[in-house]
Amino acid sequence: MTQQLAYKILTQAQFLSLRAGSFTGAPVDITDGYIHLSTAEQLDGTLARHFGGQDELIIAAIPLKPLGDALRWEPSRGGALFPHFYGRLTMNMVSAHAALRRDATGRAILPG
Repeated sequence: MTQQLAYKILTQAQFLSLRAGSFTGAPVDITDGYIHLSTAEQLDGTLARHFGGQDELIIAAIPLKPLGDALRWEPSRGGALFPHFYGRLTMNMVSAHAALRRDATGRAILPG
C-alpha cells in the first residue's frame, strides 16, 4: 500500500490516555488484538458505522512508515484493506490531531 497517513478516531478519554503515555486501544481494539486505523477515504465510513451520535471525538493522524512491521493491511468491511497497528500508540507517533469537524458536505475534516 502507498498510503502515507492513517487516522485513529478517539474519544476524549482515549485521547487523554494517549497524551498521558500510551494507548493500547479502545475496547474493540483490545478485543481484536490491534488498533484499528482508517485511511482518509475510509474515515467517514468508520465514523458512521462505529461512532454515530458520539460527540467530542478527536481525529489523530498517524504516519504509517514509522510503524514498520507492526502495521498490517488486512481485509475488513466488504473486503476492503484497512490499516491495523499491532502495538501501543504513543503521542510521538501522532503527526497532527484535532477535534472532529465536518465540512459543508458532512465529510470529516482531516487534521494537519
